[in-house]
Amino acid sequence: MTKFPTFLTSVSLAALLAACSPSGETPEPSTPANDVSSTSAANDNDGDNGNDTSAETTETARLNAWFEEVYEAGVARSPVTQTFLGRKTDYDQWSDVSPEFAEEGIAITEANLARMRSEFDYDALDESAQISWRMFERNAERAIESRRWQDHGYIFTPRAGPHSFVPSFLIGQHRVADVSDAEAYIARLNSVDGYLDQSMANARRAFDMGIRTARWTYPPMIATAQNVISGHPFDDSGTDSPIMADFRNKVADLDLPEDEHQRLIADAEAAMVSVLQPAYERMIAMFGEMEAQAGDDDGVWTMPDGGEYYAYLLRGYTTTDMTPEEIHNLGLAEVDRIHGEMRDIMAEVGFEGSLQDFFEFMRTDEQFYYPNTDEGRAAYLADATTIIDNMREALPAFFNTFPQADMEVVRVEPFREASAGKAFYNRPSEDGSRPGRYYANLRDMAEMPTYQMEALAYHEGIPGHHMQLAIMQELQGVPAFRRFGGVTAYTEGWGLYTEYLPLEMGFYDDPYSNFGRLAMELWRAGRLVVDPGIHHYRWTRQEAVDYLAENTPNPQGDIVGAIDRYIMIPGQATAYKIGMNEILRLRGEAQAALGDDFTMGGFHDVVLTQGAVPLNILEERVYAWVEAVQAEE
Repeated sequence: MTKFPTFLTSVSLAALLAACSPSGETPEPSTPANDVSSTSAANDNDGDNGNDTSAETTETARLNAWFEEVYEAGVARSPVTQTFLGRKTDYDQWSDVSPEFAEEGIAITEANLARMRSEFDYDALDESAQISWRMFERNAERAIESRRWQDHGYIFTPRAGPHSFVPSFLIGQHRVADVSDAEAYIARLNSVDGYLDQSMANARRAFDMGIRTARWTYPPMIATAQNVISGHPFDDSGTDSPIMADFRNKVADLDLPEDEHQRLIADAEAAMVSVLQPAYERMIAMFGEMEAQAGDDDGVWTMPDGGEYYAYLLRGYTTTDMTPEEIHNLGLAEVDRIHGEMRDIMAEVGFEGSLQDFFEFMRTDEQFYYPNTDEGRAAYLADATTIIDNMREALPAFFNTFPQADMEVVRVEPFREASAGKAFYNRPSEDGSRPGRYYANLRDMAEMPTYQMEALAYHEGIPGHHMQLAIMQELQGVPAFRRFGGVTAYTEGWGLYTEYLPLEMGFYDDPYSNFGRLAMELWRAGRLVVDPGIHHYRWTRQEAVDYLAENTPNPQGDIVGAIDRYIMIPGQATAYKIGMNEILRLRGEAQAALGDDFTMGGFHDVVLTQGAVPLNILEERVYAWVEAVQAEE
């Protein structure tokens, strides 16, 4: 999965995207470096279909220029986004997350939408610009619709929120190349209370409206917040706190006189003790108050108008009008199909027993797990890197377009292992200073079986999220709001599709690895069952856990963490399998229509070279490509 912070409200995220700005806390952006082949995304954008008239060129250029103006105006409203993009403007500030600021963003979006419709001629645009128009319009309309849901998104959850975002952002995003960067870091420490107090006010307002996470969510949030303010300079343990260790390491890399070095350290310590610590203590106290009043039920059905809110979320994540019932039933059918393919692998390896017996074998047999030691973790990272390297060599036979940006496999930082997911990808930075990163959570090696290594690396790295997101960021002639935006069904559908694709490329030669691929597809199919189960059918948390435990080979810790994620991010997990199914359906139709004229490289260009799009637009593009190829015969 790509890393999307879950604590932004739906309305603020949608409004900022529609205003052509990434959200204040976006996934990490882009880095140019690793050149897989001489062909790059920058040179392969197929937005120009060769039929542009001068009028199309003029109107397209005019609209794209306006999109850039709107995008930059949106970025200027968000210091955090600027940092994610690798920029050092407003480097000493946090983003405004107040409801007044969010409403102002929606008003800007409404004005921008009206202006686009009145000042530009859709019919005079080329194909790529028409897609941009439609995507801007869709984002804007959802932002305006989401005004109603301003307070429905969970601000703080065990998985994500301002309490974990502050350290991960400072550590992962705030680069320190000179004294002014270090002073900006300190300034952010000195002003972090404003950002956290706004976030807490948002959470209290939602809580009072009845938008509450269940009682079980508060102890892990308290623990995460407490971890941030544990260690020097907050106590006498003798070990630096996570932020202190980060700042000390970054300043140590600067060539400074000793007195200047000590001044910066002292200023950071003072900011942490006088500003950061009291803000976190207020937050911990708030969590305790909420825990005392919280109930035990999970799911958006507990919220005011929860059913309508869930339908709104599903439409956004899947880009379809599928109902919760339809999604649930699709999941049940897919689970049944994948179980059948798994039984075929059981027969292939000669396993005797039930499918559940085989699941237990895969969960517990030591041959499938690295040692839960530093050496085991290092071996996992090295082997995952080798898998990526081997895949990189095989790409040219199936792809025409490649990213220029490099990527690396890294471990999730220990301070956020407990709250982070199993694996995720962060985009490279816009300016080339940071590569794309496939993060593996190695907190407990019993949750990272070897038989899933291949599929996980393909999904998060190459040819999965890195190929799709890095290529998207490098597209030319496509406005920035699309290059740095996202459509979950497309992006995660591509990730899941690229778990399957290597089977056709000759990988997964070990039947257990192929089982791992199926296990991960089964995992996404199970989501179609349990997400509506929780939020529509009112399943309990334990009922959802029991379903995955019975129907998947994943370990218990994996299952509990996943169900907690689905509870906290309603609807998002349904997009993976729906997106994958649509990509495979469209590919199958194109292969049937074109026969020998079908090429994988051509199909993948159609999917990748206009970036993330809703599934209906992807369908239109594939059908248009088929017609164009047929016309050439």
